[in-house]
Amino acid sequence: MSDLRRQKRSRNESKLILLGLLTAFVLVGFTFLFHQWQKDSVRFRGHSETEKTTSVTETDEKKTARVMAHGDLLYHDIIYMSARQADGSYDFTNNFEYVKPWFDQADLVIGDFEGTISAELPLAGYPLFNAPAEVVTAIKAAGYDVMDLAHNHILDSYLSGLVSTARSFTDVGIDTVGVYPEGNRSSAPLLIKEVNGIKIAILAYAYGFNGMEGNLSAEEQANYLSNLDEAQMKKELEAAETAADVTIVMPQMGVEYSLEPTQEQVDLYHKMVEWGADVVFGGHPHVAEPSETVEKDGEQKLIIYSMGNFISNQRMETMEGVTNYQWTERGVLMDVTFEKKGDKTTIKTAKAHPTWVNRTPNGGYSPEGYELYNYQTLILEDFIQGGKHRDKLDANTQARIDTAYTEMNDLMGLHWE
Repeated sequence: MSDLRRQKRSRNESKLILLGLLTAFVLVGFTFLFHQWQKDSVRFRGHSETEKTTSVTETDEKKTARVMAHGDLLYHDIIYMSARQADGSYDFTNNFEYVKPWFDQADLVIGDFEGTISAELPLAGYPLFNAPAEVVTAIKAAGYDVMDLAHNHILDSYLSGLVSTARSFTDVGIDTVGVYPEGNRSSAPLLIKEVNGIKIAILAYAYGFNGMEGNLSAEEQANYLSNLDEAQMKKELEAAETAADVTIVMPQMGVEYSLEPTQEQVDLYHKMVEWGADVVFGGHPHVAEPSETVEKDGEQKLIIYSMGNFISNQRMETMEGVTNYQWTERGVLMDVTFEKKGDKTTIKTAKAHPTWVNRTPNGGYSPEGYELYNYQTLILEDFIQGGKHRDKLDANTQARIDTAYTEMNDLMGLHWE
């Protein structure tokens, strides 16, 4: 073969080798780019699905808030006398010994304090209630978040007593409803507690003030008190429905010691539901009154006409001769769970736990010669047959609370579905 032909062949082979290398490089590059595109595509699709999942989760996520509430904390003189210590101070902690474990399960606890706390006037029970300041310490320790002060005894220590009572609670971090200690009802914001992402509005109203409002000017009454003025209640309830997810109203009205609501109660509480209330927790009669379920816009609303007493010295031994006297030592701890899904909040569960005030001699006597006692509110599920504290009661007390438990459940008639 000539040198010319060999040179030509060598050049052709070199071209083929170069073409092969270029082809291989292109194929490798294309393959790399294709796989990279696949990974980016998968990553992009995965991100979209994650965003979609998150969006659905946020929309479908259920939020719940468990609220407990009860009736009157009524500190008669014998109760605070019994709480007096050797150094002159007062300790009410034992009142809530069996209640606190229940409160610890709640997200929000609402009480009803019927009386005043004023250092300007002597301590007193009925008819002008004025309790020692230490009662607030025990109430705070028990786990309360909100205290209803709209009742007929809030002026027992005059306007200054209303102010000092409200501030006694707010100073320890317990919000109050039903009074306006700054005298600013027309401009005061609604009390709305945000609990686990659910906004709960709480309002309270009193039917009257035992004539003590006569010591106030018309302007002071309008600025400091919360009465059953329908136009004002409608305005506030409609505002609450707009601003909050659910609304709880605590009205004080009715006939003392009556086990049934008056027609006035029924009519007004139904109006409250129409105006925006989801739950009505009534008080004042000092005995419990039945529950009622009301349908509004396809949803179930709850009315408790009266929750009865939660602690007091009203009982069989002290109220004999009064109609339904045995019911004064009984009450209910209301236990309601709200559920929010998206923009809709409903009552998921509602229970009325019967309560009873246990009074046992503590071995002491007041300077006036009165026998003193240990007062404790019992949640009866803990003390009936099978309850964890059943063995702490004597046989006579067991029988008494068994009767109370059965009769209270029958009276309330609450079977939430």
